Amino acid sequence: MSDDTEFDLDEENSVRDAEAEAKTRADNRAERAERAERMAREGAQAMAEHHAAIKAVDERTVRLRSLRLAKEAADAQTKAAEKEAKSAAKSAGKGAGKSAPKKAAPKKTAAKD
Repeated sequence: MSDDTEFDLDEENSVRDAEAEAKTRADNRAERAERAERMAREGAQAMAEHHAAIKAVDERTVRLRSLRLAKEAADAQTKAAEKEAKSAAKSAGKGAGKSAPKKAAPKKTAAKD
């Protein structure tokens, strides 16, 4: 009868081992699934942050470009106005010189000895 008892104990131990192994496999599967889900969430969050950073750079680039173009346009206007004022002053100076009577140069007489 001791042989039957040993057989029953061995059978119980093998059943317990199989149950423990099945439980361990199930736990491992659950951990892997949880880890995969966490990694997917973190990856999605990282991609969202990456895209937000790219969008912020693009927005700054557009803003700075518009500021640069506005400054260049203002500088061009200022330069054109200065050039126009300079040419107007030049033509006003030429016009004043023409309207004023010119004085005749004094005649040089050669001294005869």
